[in-house]
Formats: sequence, structure tokens, C-alpha cells
Amino acid sequence: MRRLAAVLVTAALAACAGPSGMPETEFVSPEVGRAYIPLEGSILMILRDEGAAVALGGGVAVTSAHTAGLVDAGLVIGTSDDYDLMFFRTDRRSALATDAPRLRQHVIAYGQFKSGLRRAEGYVTDLDASVEARCKTCAVQTAFAFDGNAGPGFSGGPVLDADSGKLLGIVFGYVERPDGGRTIYAYPMRRVIAELEKAVRTQP
Repeated sequence: MRRLAAVLVTAALAACAGPSGMPETEFVSPEVGRAYIPLEGSILMILRDEGAAVALGGGVAVTSAHTAGLVDAGLVIGTSDDYDLMFFRTDRRSALATDAPRLRQHVIAYGQFKSGLRRAEGYVTDLDASVEARCKTCAVQTAFAFDGNAGPGFSGGPVLDADSGKLLGIVFGYVERPDGGRTIYAYPMRRVIAELEKAVRTQP
């Protein structure tokens, strides 16, 4: 049964929070490295903000809408009305094989922290999490959740099956748990593709 209360998800600046993930020098596969896009930029002239994006093939990439300031506005294709997703043009032509997340699945997420690649690992804990709507007229968001140390700098980055490297979803936020851990929220790829199709249809 769907939970009635929606989780309030945090989207924090990298400059204002502790480390996220673990330092990494390579990806789980070369294909992931070709599809991964680091995002960096300045906020209020003095703070550094970081995030990530993923190429979906055909010169299109996806990231979180709240990282919009890290992407050239002229490249933007569109933003989802109900979900924290933004699509933009890229010269990356790579596309990863996708799959649906499964409960207790071992996953890896990638993001940026202090201009370096970071990795976070965990296990899927929820396939149907409800996340607070982005606006008063927006629908409650649905997502899958996993435990791990992803956080600031992982927004817009990929969540992958740790064994196959298949793309399961896109990170958009997290909550700090009372036990000191973090629960990370990501949109499954079926949602991402559905929102991309809507964005393309509504282009002027």
C-alpha cells in the first residue's frame, strides 16, 4: 500500500555539507564513463555547486532540474512539470542499457564532490517511495530509494546495477536518517524516458 505521507527530500549545495560518497578513479565499466557528464558551477559568485548528468543517446542528456544553473541555458530541451528532471543537448552519443530496480539490489551511484569523481554503494530499500510534490499543483513524486552515502554533488547522476552496470535511474535527492545514514531517492528510467518524451512534445 502506498504510504500516505510524502518524504521531504533535501537538495543541498556541495559547499554546505559534508563529504558524499568515496573518491573514485574509474567507473564500473567504460560505457558508464562515456555516458557520465560532470557538472560544476558557481552559486552567488563564491559557492561551488556540483552535480552530474547522464547521456541517454541521440545527443540528449538528463540531470536534475535543480542543477539547471550548471547547464548552458541554450542547450536545454525542457524540464519536467512534476519531477526534478531536466533534459539538454550534448555531444555525447553514448547510451547505457537500462533496467528496472529491484528490492535489495546492490547499486552504485556516481557524482561529483570538490571537482572529483565520487562513488556511493548501497541496496535498494523501496520501489515505490512517495516524495513531496515540487509545487502546490504538482503531483506527488514517486521514486525508488536506496541506502548509501550519496548526497550533495550526486544530483542528476546515474544509479547502476553493481553487477551488470545497467542504468536503473537518476538521483535527485536524499534524507538524513536518525541512525546517521542517508536514504537516497532516484527516478527509475521508465519515468525518466516518459518525462523526456513529454519535454520533446512540448518544445516550441
